[in-house]
Amino acid sequence: MSRLVALTNRMQKTDKIFVAGHNGMVGSAITRALQSAGFSNLLKRSRAELDLADSRAVSDFFRKEKPHIVIFAAAKVGGIKANNDFPVEFLTDNLRIQTNVISSAHENGAGKLLFLGSSCIYPKYAPQPIPETALLTGPLEPTNDAYAIAKIAGVKLCQAYHREYGANFISAMPTNLYGPNDNFDLETSHVLAALLRKAHEAKTKRARELMVWGTGEPRREFLHVDDCASACLFLLEKYDSPEIINVGCGEDITIRELVALICEVVGFDGELTWDTTRPDGTPRKLLDVSKLRGLGWQPRIALRDGIVRTYDWFLKNIAQ
Repeated sequence: MSRLVALTNRMQKTDKIFVAGHNGMVGSAITRALQSAGFSNLLKRSRAELDLADSRAVSDFFRKEKPHIVIFAAAKVGGIKANNDFPVEFLTDNLRIQTNVISSAHENGAGKLLFLGSSCIYPKYAPQPIPETALLTGPLEPTNDAYAIAKIAGVKLCQAYHREYGANFISAMPTNLYGPNDNFDLETSHVLAALLRKAHEAKTKRARELMVWGTGEPRREFLHVDDCASACLFLLEKYDSPEIINVGCGEDITIRELVALICEVVGFDGELTWDTTRPDGTPRKLLDVSKLRGLGWQPRIALRDGIVRTYDWFLKNIAQ
């Protein structure tokens, strides 16, 4: 905790901060981190209170509240199936809400904005680990290109505001995140949350086997959302460049290894079977985090410990 507090010399504890998407996994983690660091003037609006897709409502909110710092952690997100099934919504919804917030932040004099993108903005066959310079150097992964294009547009809009108006709008690209408040709906969740729920249900039903999508060969990097929140506070204090910056742990594992680890934590000891008719997605997705490490930030939560914490949260809040 003292590390977070020490980073807030430039940010005033009384600064008015708007966390867009504060009820989501990332937004709630950032809100917790801000509160733990002593920030008390946080603007929080639920979707019922403020529809970020409504440009007039967003404009009115910014005009009235005039937040000094804006953290954009709101997005329509989902796993391979959701992205495949609803590309129109993933593209248009994300374009709409991020444009409304970014433009209103500028129009109402926000001192700094942090836009949270995603590692899926990089080409499907980007060099590994993926450097920030890989952006727009090749075709995207088809299963989530709509979401990726929306996030790329958000990055470019922040950079355009910097170039044209000198706005201090920065963009961070987190790797695959997991943790409290994750989405555990099997129709729309990301891989770690989906596998955790599947393993839990298989254990509860005393099933003999657990079916997993794909071959298990793709490699993925996973970062606990509380580490991501720590990195976001760090960047708000230390980083002012319009150039994107990766946020990750710098290590990856295969999906097969991830499943084994999750089953160990959950306590499922049945057989694993693989549905190879299902898509694998990108073969490997590991971020080059040397830029962030060079600034002095490092993650603190190991993957196994993070999965234990997440499963504990799942049992208390989701499991029936």
